[in-house]
This record gives sequence, C-alpha cells and structure tokens, in this order.
Amino acid sequence: MTAVESIGSRGIHEKHQVSRHRLSLQDGTLMARAKEPRCTVLLTFDYDAESCEARMFPDRPVKLSKGQFGPRVGLPRVLGLLDKYEIKSTFFVPGWTADRYPESVKEIVRRGHEVAAHGYIHENLGELRSKEDEIEIFRKSIDTLEKVAGHRPVGFRAPHWEFSQNTLANLMMFGFKYDSSLMNDEKPYVIKQDGKSAGIVELPVEWFLDDWPIFEIERRPSSEVFNIWSEEFEAVYADRIPYFLLTMHPECIGRASRAKMLEHLIVTIRRKHGVRFSRCVDHVERFIGQASHM
Repeated sequence: MTAVESIGSRGIHEKHQVSRHRLSLQDGTLMARAKEPRCTVLLTFDYDAESCEARMFPDRPVKLSKGQFGPRVGLPRVLGLLDKYEIKSTFFVPGWTADRYPESVKEIVRRGHEVAAHGYIHENLGELRSKEDEIEIFRKSIDTLEKVAGHRPVGFRAPHWEFSQNTLANLMMFGFKYDSSLMNDEKPYVIKQDGKSAGIVELPVEWFLDDWPIFEIERRPSSEVFNIWSEEFEAVYADRIPYFLLTMHPECIGRASRAKMLEHLIVTIRRKHGVRFSRCVDHVERFIGQASHM
C-alpha cells in the first residue's frame, strides 16, 4: 500500500467513524424522545381543610366540619391510595392549614409528595384591598410552609383560581417556578408579560376537572364523574396532548365512594401505554429542560 493509499484509507475509515458517531448521537436523541411519556398525568390536591370556612364562617360548626373531614378522614385515605399505586403528587396547602395541622403536612412530605403554596387562609386575591395585603399573604404563606414542610414552595395555585393585577408580579418577586391557576390552554406553557417571558411555567386547570364543583355544587354521582374525567383523558390521549391534570380536595374526593372512583380511574389510565404520573415540580423541571433544547 502506498503512502497516498494509506492516507486515503485512513481518511475513509475516519469518515466512517465520524458517520457512525453522528448516527449514534442521532440514535441517542431518538431514544431520549422515545423515553418521554405520551402523556403525563398530574393528580393534584388542594389541602384546604377548613381554611376557607374559618375565614368566611368562623362561628358555624357544621360548615367548619365539612373541611375538617379532610385532615380527619380524607387525607389519610388519599395518601393510602397514592401509596398503593406508588404515585407521587402535589398538594397545594394554605399556610393556615399547615399551622393548624402541621403533622399531616409533614406526613405528606414524608411520603414523597410535593407541598406547594395556596394562599394563607384561602383568600380570594381578586378581592383584596391593596397590593400590600397580597404581598403579606404571600410572605406569611411561604414562611409557614417552609417552617412546617421543611422546604420553600416553588409552586403556587391561587385560592378560588383568582388573580389580582399584582399576582403575577408577586409570583416573580417571590421566585416561584410555576403556577397552576389559569385556564387558557390544555398543556403547559411559559407565562409572558408584555411579550417577554415571566420565567414562570403555567400548568393549566379546568373547572370540570376539579372535584369540588362537580361533586359539591352539581352533586353528580361518582359514576358520572368517572365518565366525564375518563372521557377527557381518552380524548387527550388520542390527540397526543402530553398533559392531563386533575384538581381534587381531600375533604371531597376522600369520601369512600369517590376514592374508589379515583382508584378505578387510576387503574384505567395506567392501562394506557406511555403514561407517567408525576408531581408538578418534576414535570415543570422536565418541561424547562426540554424547552431549553428546542
């Protein structure tokens, strides 16, 4: 073999090696994409207890007792169900609930679930009198959850799903990574303010995917709610929408027949290929990671 032939052969070999390397990188990217779930399911819980009733009806024992069912019966039942199927979830907790039932909030954390912020005593932010009042609610809520749960919350859900004109600015000021209060999409997105990124991911919600209005206001039976929620999931899955979120309350979904319905729904969803259950914070981190590589 001549020197020229040797160099040429080596060049061909190196070119082949580069080609194989590029192919392996491409394969790795395809494999990474293949590992992404077809749909991420977020089972979220607003652990209000009787915070809303304590603010609005402090002297009405029966109304207070409705919320008290949550820490007394509903939450243990929900936690047991999540443990049974090895699902980690996110609990949006008012600071007042953490102050009144600290051991239950610590138990949520001990089982590997996320604790996120939900106001202090379930205040409607759209009805506040001043910007300063809202800032104080954020500060008090964050401080309480950090003390009880052992970590600073990075997620927020507005009580009553109501924002004021100051809420987005407060979310940015207090360093939240995500919000879950708005209804203008069916998959996560980055909130923009004045055309610029606010640095906050929105995990959209929807009223008919919330147990409170459908059970406690419309008084629908569990079988009907199962049909509504499962039909929505089937449609989302068929359209390859990679996101399905439910909002539930331990004092509501924690009733025996409703918890059985939720279990039936979990089993039904788990039969689908490519489904992942997730905490909100984990889903947001994956979403941010994917967006940074696009």
